[in-house]
Parts: sequence; C-alpha cells; structure tokens
Amino acid sequence: MLRSMTGYAQTQGEDGLWSVRVTLKALNHRFLDLHLRLPEELAALEPRWRSLVRENVHRGHLEVVLQVERRGPVALEANRELVRAYVELYRELQAEHGLSSEPDLAAVLRLPGVLRSDAAAPTPADLEVLGALAERLLTDALGRLNEMRTAEGVALERDLRAALERVRAERRELARVNEQALPAYHRQLRERLEELLGESGLDPQRLAQEAAYLAERSDTSEELTRLESHAEQFAQLLESDGSVGKRLDFLLQEMNRETNTILSKAPGLAEEGLEMTRRGLELKAWIERLREQVQNVE
Repeated sequence: MLRSMTGYAQTQGEDGLWSVRVTLKALNHRFLDLHLRLPEELAALEPRWRSLVRENVHRGHLEVVLQVERRGPVALEANRELVRAYVELYRELQAEHGLSSEPDLAAVLRLPGVLRSDAAAPTPADLEVLGALAERLLTDALGRLNEMRTAEGVALERDLRAALERVRAERRELARVNEQALPAYHRQLRERLEELLGESGLDPQRLAQEAAYLAERSDTSEELTRLESHAEQFAQLLESDGSVGKRLDFLLQEMNRETNTILSKAPGLAEEGLEMTRRGLELKAWIERLREQVQNVE
C-alpha cells in the first residue's frame, strides 16, 4: 500500500512535574531529511530518536519537535544586575542622542536573560522519567503520522491508477495509428529509394544504409512494447508495500523517453504524422501528470 510523504501528528502527556509534547511535520523530499529539535538537557535522546524515526519513515522532510514544561507554580525573579546594565546603557544613549523617552520596563523584561525561574534543573531521575515519556509519545506520534500518510496514500493510489489507465489507452491509440501509418512509411521509403536509384554511380553500400535508416525510423514497435512493459511494472509497484516512490519516478522517466522517441519519428509523415504527434503529446501530458503525483509517494 502506498504512503504519502506529507502528514502531521502531535501527542502530549504528563508525568509528575513534567508535561511533554511531541510534534511531527512531514513534507516531500527526495530522501529522508530529518530535523530534530530537542531541549538541551535531553540531547542525549537524539541517536535513539533518529533510529526510531528511520524505522517508521523512509523518505521525506520530517521535522520532529520535543517540548518540555515544568508543571505547577514557578516563581520568577529578575536579573537585577543585567537590568541595571540595560538601563545605564539606555541613559548613556539618551544623553548622547538627546532622547526624551523613558525606558520601557515591559520591553526590558523581554530581553534575553532578564527573567529566570527558581525551578531546579532536571535531576538524573527526572531525565530518566522524561526520556521514557518522550519516547512513548514519539512512538505514538509516528504511528499517527503513518496512519495519516497511509490514508492520503489510498487517495493518491486511486488517482495514479486512473492516470495510468489513460497512459495505457493513449499507448493503444498510438499503436493503432502507427499500424495505419505503415503504408505511408512504405511509400516514403519507396520514394526515397527511387530517388537514390536515379542517381548515377550510386554506391550499393550507401543504398543499403539509406534503406536501413528509413526502415528504422519507420518502426515504433519497440518503443510501444517498452511503454507497455513500463506501465505494467508501474501497476505492479502500486500493489507492493514499502518505499516505491523513486522506482515509480524512474519508470515514468523511461516512459517519457520512449514517447519522445516515438514523436521524433512522426514528423516525416503527413496526416498520419499529425495524428501520431497529437497522440504522443497527449501521452506525454498524462505521464507528466503521473510524475507530479508520484513526487508525493514515499
């Protein structure tokens, strides 16, 4: 079953004095691009968290944020020396520039380092409790994230299958037009050979080369066969589990390449060539639509 690369999940819990929140945000990316934001005192959790994430998410840009708050009343006190230094600097600048306004106490209290709490730093026992709670919440959040990504993957798979059917339908139409164009190809080859035969002293090797070249340009059966093969492989990958986005994208690149080759063989014909070009461009449009959707597949 396919999974989308986009999703969001959040979990929170409490244990004693501590409240913990884990937030996950997932976006598209070619590889697994993991960004962890942990409190400094819990930085030791990072290796374990990276391992847990990689077990559950294989591709995409993923932001993981851990927030920890101490519950209960907390007394605040100001760093008076720092406040005094800020005010003295303000007075100096006020005199230097002739300012009449007074310092804003609310603005001063918002300055870095001015306010501090009397809450004690977490003890080793606190960190053990916090670590266990945080890991449980992360595991729960990863589960919720994958549930959301799987739900989006169901809708994404449905759209991919519908677009793939259009690709196959256009390929069948191309094969039909190509079959109808064979007489025109043969006529073009005959006219070219008659032109060459009319030249005096024509090298037989040159004649053989021209015939082989024109015959090769008139044959799109290999490209059409490979297109169907790629489409079949694409459908099989939609049935598989795991991270398949890169392989789907590779198949679409190959399908686009085959279509370009078919289009390059069409302009030499008149009415038949216009029909092949129209069908080929329609096929390319559906392949491009598939590529846009596949960019969101894990």
